[in-house]
Amino acid sequence: MANLLNLEKKLAEYKCDTNKAIRLKLVRFSEDLEDETTSFNPLYSHQVFGDEESVFGYKELEIQLYYTTCSLTTFFNIKYARKVVEKYDNVEVDNIESKLLEYIPTGYCSSLDEFIVQLEKDASFRPFGSLIHSYTMYDVKEGLQLNYEIYKTDITCPGFKEYHERLQTFLIWFIETASYIDIDDDKWQFFLVFERYLEDGSPRFATVGYLTVYNFYAYPDKMRPRIGQMLVLPPFQGEGHGAQLMETVQRFYTTKPSILDITAEEPSEDFVKLRDFVLAKLCQELRAFAPEKLGNGFSAEMAEEARTTWKINKHHSRRVYEILRLRVTNMSDAVQSSQYRLDVKRRLAIPFKKNKKEATRLSRLMPEDWLAQQAEMTLSQEQEYLEETYQNTVEQYRHILERLARI
Repeated sequence: MANLLNLEKKLAEYKCDTNKAIRLKLVRFSEDLEDETTSFNPLYSHQVFGDEESVFGYKELEIQLYYTTCSLTTFFNIKYARKVVEKYDNVEVDNIESKLLEYIPTGYCSSLDEFIVQLEKDASFRPFGSLIHSYTMYDVKEGLQLNYEIYKTDITCPGFKEYHERLQTFLIWFIETASYIDIDDDKWQFFLVFERYLEDGSPRFATVGYLTVYNFYAYPDKMRPRIGQMLVLPPFQGEGHGAQLMETVQRFYTTKPSILDITAEEPSEDFVKLRDFVLAKLCQELRAFAPEKLGNGFSAEMAEEARTTWKINKHHSRRVYEILRLRVTNMSDAVQSSQYRLDVKRRLAIPFKKNKKEATRLSRLMPEDWLAQQAEMTLSQEQEYLEETYQNTVEQYRHILERLARI
């Protein structure tokens, strides 16, 4: 038993958390290679290294994945202090390289000297596609006005396919359920954000983030763009680039008569919050969402104006209405607060109404005592769910209104 415990302890010393071992870096200058403050870790690594997000066989493991900030040319290297050389029953050293090379495209650099040569070539990099929006942000820390540009492109743009193969590797580290798309499908469109800056008097374009859209057919003669993936790279997160990108995409498709509305594929909670903010910002200027109309409840006029003006479907315009109505509701007033709560809960209760219809069909086959018990449980669960969901929803709406107030 003692020998077994000693063996387990020894093996545990060679088990590494891959979320900590992976060191990502966007390199703008060669000096960044020695600057640890420019490194960042992934949020997830389970798609590459399994549910435990770990590897066995190394001490002081460091997996280096560095990218030139413009073209995203990649440097890949594995460092460690010690590696297991003994053989143990049913325990093998993980082959890190073979696991990672399933996701990292060919053509990466394996030496820093080679990588630095490629970094110098970033001077000739130019964004793909056409410029559709530009904006500025003030960097308080640097005391500078920074310039950003958003481009739209597709697979036909020379060099974009190879660039996208490098860009999409960030998805597996920062989106929990990410998967690579079939980029050869010409229904995909891509929106890229770059920071435009000067170095030695020449323009450079640092990759900030991107968003993908798939154009679905909508009967009889429309298209329904669906947002598939969206990511702002970690060094640029929390600065407002996601909102700029999403609003730009919304405005881009709004100008096209063939577009029915814009949707998203399995949106995350953070994505929903961002979309709520952007759509509320756009709709707050519409006549149908005027403050004096919000207290009368969600209307067909709101749904129609949101659809025709901003290509927003009814489900999303309903959420926008609830956000904007909260802004004009005195929640300290018992009557106004009660009216708002009941209005929101009516929408939240819709799934329960659908379930009850299914239960009614089932009731013909079940005994009465079972049905009575289920009805009591369902009512209790419904009330608890509605109250908890309502409170969480209002809290989210308040954060969105706070952000709208800062515009």
